[in-house]
Amino acid sequence: MSDNVKLTSFSSAAGCGAKLKARDLMKVLEGLPSFKDEHLEVGFDGAEDALVYNITNDLSLVSTVDFFPPMVDDPFIFGQIAAANALSDIYAMGAEPIYALSLMCFVQKLDKGILKRILEGGISKATEAGIAIAGGHTIEDQGIKYGLAVTGKVEKNKVWRNNTIVKGDAVVLTKALGVGIINTAYRCSAVSQQGIKSAIDSMTLLNKYACLIAKNHTVHAATDVTGFGLLGHLAEMTDKKEYSIRIKAKAVPYIEEAFSLAEYGYLPCASYYNREYTEGKILIKESIPLPLTDILYDPQTSGGLLLSLPYNEAEEFVSEYTDARIIGEVTDKDTHQIIVE
Repeated sequence: MSDNVKLTSFSSAAGCGAKLKARDLMKVLEGLPSFKDEHLEVGFDGAEDALVYNITNDLSLVSTVDFFPPMVDDPFIFGQIAAANALSDIYAMGAEPIYALSLMCFVQKLDKGILKRILEGGISKATEAGIAIAGGHTIEDQGIKYGLAVTGKVEKNKVWRNNTIVKGDAVVLTKALGVGIINTAYRCSAVSQQGIKSAIDSMTLLNKYACLIAKNHTVHAATDVTGFGLLGHLAEMTDKKEYSIRIKAKAVPYIEEAFSLAEYGYLPCASYYNREYTEGKILIKESIPLPLTDILYDPQTSGGLLLSLPYNEAEEFVSEYTDARIIGEVTDKDTHQIIVE
């Protein structure tokens, strides 16, 4: 297998930053016919992370799919990140994964050893999650893309939804932000080894561990932070609700180098799309530095869980899962859905 192949050279965008513009996507989804099925608990309405389909009085299946182009050049690490990202939607619903299928687009002329290493990376994370990748589908393409279709299970009526926040709740984030900015700088060879290592460590970390601890608490609402950035996903949590969320900017964790990279302008195109998507929904106080604002809009790949839970339980949770931070609270309806101060 050639060590000189740069996987990132086969795409113009990386990871979840390759998502379509949120505003364009929502317009398309709004125009689709609705599908009625008494067993379908959660469909694509409400921008949920996965669908939920009731099987028995006690059991529901949770199903999701996610794939994207490389954000790193190492094929094994790319496979790990893609698998962790796809599994994340299951954990964001409070569910347990049970099996997965792989999706792969590959450039025919490339060494098939690269293809094998990507798949091996995915298998390593599936194994860590306790499931098998039991098959999949591969096609020839001009670029490289990889991901998983994952099926999970959850007790009926114990699904975590993304917009069931409760006034007085604390808002908790379980991973630091900034990986989109760092991935963009990586493509330009402008990030330090420590910076890209921090991003890789974050992107390959399964949300399994945060989910398991959070299940011991009263989670009112949950999602994971991916391509629409922290502010985009917070906007989804407050959509059509009689509440707002106030975010304490200084409390938001981020990878340190992302701040200076944002100052130099290493921003993914998707961060501008995220600003467009949330226009009119977000109020950011003038005292917030511009690079930090950029980080709040930054599209994340395999980002952390975003949880809304009672304040006392949130404090317990962050003491148990030490990567997590309380970053804000759910309040009465204000002038904007999200206020960053």
